[in-house]
Amino acid sequence: MKLFLLDAYALIYRSYYAFIKFPRINSKGVNTSAIFGFINTLEELLKKENPTHIAIAFDPAGPTFRHEAYEMYKAQREETPEVIRASVPIIKDIIKAYNIPLLEVPGFEADDVIGTIAKQAAQEGLDVFMMTPDKDYGQLVAPHIYIYKPKYGSNDIEILDEEAVKKKYALEKPEQIIDLLGLMGDSSDNIPGCPGVGEKTAQKLIEEFHSIDNLLNNTDKLKGALKTKVEENKEQILFSKFLATIKIDVPITFHLNECERKNPDNDKIHEIFTELEFRSLLNRVITKPEEKKPVAKQGPIQGDLFAPVQGDLFAEFTPEEPEEKKYANLRDLKSTPHKYYLVEKEEDINDLARKILDQKIVAFDTETTGVDPITAELVGFSFSFAENEAYYIPVPSDFEKTKNIVNKFKYFFESENILKVGQNLKYDMIVIRQYGIRIKGKFFDTMIAHYLINPEMRHNMDYLAETYLHYQTVHIEELIGPKGKNQLSMRSVPFESIKEYACEDADITLQLKNKLEGELKKQGIESLFYDIEMPLVEVLADMEVTGVKINTDTMKQLSGEMTKELKQIEQEIYQIAGIKFNINSSKQVGEILFDRMKIVDKPKKTKTGQYVTSEDVLENLKSKHPIVEKLFEYRGLKKLLSTYIDALPELINPKTGKIHTSFNQTVTATGRLSSSNPNLQNIPIRDSQGKEIRKAFVPDNDDCVFFSADYSQIELRIMADLSQDKNMLDAFNNSNDIHAATAAKIYKISIDQVDKDMRRKAKTANFGIIYGISVFGLAERLNIPRGEAKELIDGYFETYPQVKAYMEESIHKAQKNGYVETIFHRKRYLPDINSRNAVVRGYAERNAINAPIQGSAADIIKVAMIHIFNRFEKEKLQSKMILQVHDELNFNVCKDELQKVKNIVMEEMEKAVKLKVPLIADCGTGDNWLEAH
Repeated sequence: MKLFLLDAYALIYRSYYAFIKFPRINSKGVNTSAIFGFINTLEELLKKENPTHIAIAFDPAGPTFRHEAYEMYKAQREETPEVIRASVPIIKDIIKAYNIPLLEVPGFEADDVIGTIAKQAAQEGLDVFMMTPDKDYGQLVAPHIYIYKPKYGSNDIEILDEEAVKKKYALEKPEQIIDLLGLMGDSSDNIPGCPGVGEKTAQKLIEEFHSIDNLLNNTDKLKGALKTKVEENKEQILFSKFLATIKIDVPITFHLNECERKNPDNDKIHEIFTELEFRSLLNRVITKPEEKKPVAKQGPIQGDLFAPVQGDLFAEFTPEEPEEKKYANLRDLKSTPHKYYLVEKEEDINDLARKILDQKIVAFDTETTGVDPITAELVGFSFSFAENEAYYIPVPSDFEKTKNIVNKFKYFFESENILKVGQNLKYDMIVIRQYGIRIKGKFFDTMIAHYLINPEMRHNMDYLAETYLHYQTVHIEELIGPKGKNQLSMRSVPFESIKEYACEDADITLQLKNKLEGELKKQGIESLFYDIEMPLVEVLADMEVTGVKINTDTMKQLSGEMTKELKQIEQEIYQIAGIKFNINSSKQVGEILFDRMKIVDKPKKTKTGQYVTSEDVLENLKSKHPIVEKLFEYRGLKKLLSTYIDALPELINPKTGKIHTSFNQTVTATGRLSSSNPNLQNIPIRDSQGKEIRKAFVPDNDDCVFFSADYSQIELRIMADLSQDKNMLDAFNNSNDIHAATAAKIYKISIDQVDKDMRRKAKTANFGIIYGISVFGLAERLNIPRGEAKELIDGYFETYPQVKAYMEESIHKAQKNGYVETIFHRKRYLPDINSRNAVVRGYAERNAINAPIQGSAADIIKVAMIHIFNRFEKEKLQSKMILQVHDELNFNVCKDELQKVKNIVMEEMEKAVKLKVPLIADCGTGDNWLEAH
């Protein structure tokens, strides 16, 4: 039998901070990160370990015996984040719904309760697993008692038995953890220990004297300063040992039957999870396959095209008809009766096409064979122009016949007067474009509208339908059956069945539009939506269809060269280390650097005790030993090979011979575009090897050139505009080198006396400080003493006093309003801005400062893209905009149009918005992206 004892608060904190940068916020604005993470951990445990017995321990409200003995116990800890405080009662309700015992004893911490239960249960013959990331529990490990330790930043688990604990902490027996903590102290609990005694010294003392008691009885055997420290702090050492000792005699008794795993209360769990909007968890936790409720459409249909099927044309579909009863188990029916029509006959299709032209607003949706709009074929499409009413037109598998049907709606698709409504309209635009029609006019994309209203929430249709319409949508896979996505076949599914799904999409999209447009107006973001985000949809669709050409020969050459170089670096690393090891293993790298080579005295460790060998750590260790530089080179090269050089050729579309990346408008909270399949935003540009990848991006043919334009220091220019700092405005308006000008002001010298190192430091300060970099962060980034970093920051704010004032005002506005805005009124909500927890609040404060800057830069380049695209269309240019990467735009340009393109691009980028300083763009041309940029 296996008993699992969970340290609730340790796991709740871990869950909360795992989501700190990307919190889970439901439609009610509730941060559910801690709850979701905790339940996910619990579910993973139940599924993976299948315990026979389980209980969860909480710290009680009020002080414990340690607080009463020592007022400063844990006094240094930050206030519990408000989200955690609000989440705990809900988590307790969920635990009760799971029918899992909740252990809590007044005056004693969860550690003590778990320690007591663990000892009692082990005596009854159970194997006890204490689930916690806390090292203090090591003292409890004994035969049949283990630590079940979640690894930080992953789903991996470390199970520690007696031997593992002894090895991990260099001890003779697990109980000596108490002596270790008594000597070295524990900063997390504010246990003082012996001043001047760290972990290594404490381990040596325990190795020699075996216990604190024996040590204190034999201090005459110590020498020098250590002898003095131990003798002068005897009482403190003993008191620290007392504080570090987990009690095993708490007044609580283990009852085997009470901790036995029981079936959960599914009704209660359903009620709580529904309220929290944990849909995926709900299906996973309590729904049996035969009971499974439908989930909403996550993306386009996958599977074969329809084969012709006989059926009634324009047949009305209402909740009372037999077809509805047949599929009644698939969804919660809307209370409002609705009419969905199947349209197959040519005369009926023609009638619908004419009827649509009389409408002012029409929602439509495409059903396709795949998720890639470039390669997907149309299965059918649906229209709705009145709530609770929609029409579905299926199309045959023959491309030309389908094209003829699509062309019957050409006037609708190209109409400038009809507002076209869709969910992820860009996808539908690209699909329809494959049949020779470009969708034009006015648009309303419900996904993007909701993104502007609530940027950090989900924007898919099932979420929006349930949130705004209280309605669960039908998922096509529910109609087809439980087969896997790659096995879906719709040939045997009647059009009548698919009609319900397809019509529903168009109907719901129209209803969502009617809900969301009021929200846009209420928040004052109509202009941002209609003037920037909606016109941009057409621009991005055109860029995706156009694609970018990759020279595969260049990629092959780069792959060969870099693979050879990788092997050479690998051998050099082995030679320096004097041993072969797995360079791709962080654990082995840490052991080589810090155990074998001892390149630093106090290396960083994770909470699991593993050495930290992350990129930022290696960056700061470059000067310590030549092997670090080689490891850095190896990792960078390997990442380039796997992520880009070997991967990009596989993404080339065989029909077009190009890569067609997807540009995403609704992913980043700042408003910046992202790209996927492939992600071209992260192609490295700083190192020479990364730059080489750009060499493979080439123009379409010999009659074209690659043209690149990017903004110069746009974020600093936005900061100058927002802060109205006189010195910064003067530097930009006088066309000074802003980094040299900053250095001159900070170091109080003339600008011609600024050297490269001064400019480098000023540049780092310019970009780092506006994003809230700390003294410690700047010192690490520049590899300078903290004192110098502080002088640099102080000098910066002395130079640009209004920047400091702007930063403080941004935080003040966020605290007052709960959000900050860009120049174009894009909002970034900051629910943690008034948190009493400094770590949580600090993260929100940094976002309050940088979100308006990053977001404004994103908005500006979007405006430029729209204007450039419209100019190209108006002047009937053949050249195309093909890539957007941060502040940079890239083009495939016909050689005879180069000067005209250059004039248009530079003019529209530099006039995208009027600031108090000039917007400056740089540009270049070449036979590839590297040459052009």
